[in-house]
Amino acid sequence: MKVFNKLDEGFVCENCKREVSPLKYTSRDHCPYCLYSKHVDVNPGDRLNKCLGLLKPIEIEKFRDTYKIIYKCEKCGEIHKNIIAKDDDMDKIIEISRLN
Repeated sequence: MKVFNKLDEGFVCENCKREVSPLKYTSRDHCPYCLYSKHVDVNPGDRLNKCLGLLKPIEIEKFRDTYKIIYKCEKCGEIHKNIIAKDDDMDKIIEISRLN
């Protein structure tokens, strides 16, 4: 079971360069504009991963009453999943879901 450390920080997205605000209801773990993330955690919120590659959104999957974004790290190739956020760009989510 993963240990979850709540860490809700703003950041500048390394992919699209946009300013991203904290989420306010859970930890912000990806850009709501382009949906990219960064490979920084071993367990959610710990910031202990040394890879630091960009996590490219490659697929969307149904998860309970919501969806998860499936990522592939562009540096090491690992696959990760994150639940979509309320402010994610739905057009991007639909675009990614149509890729597969």
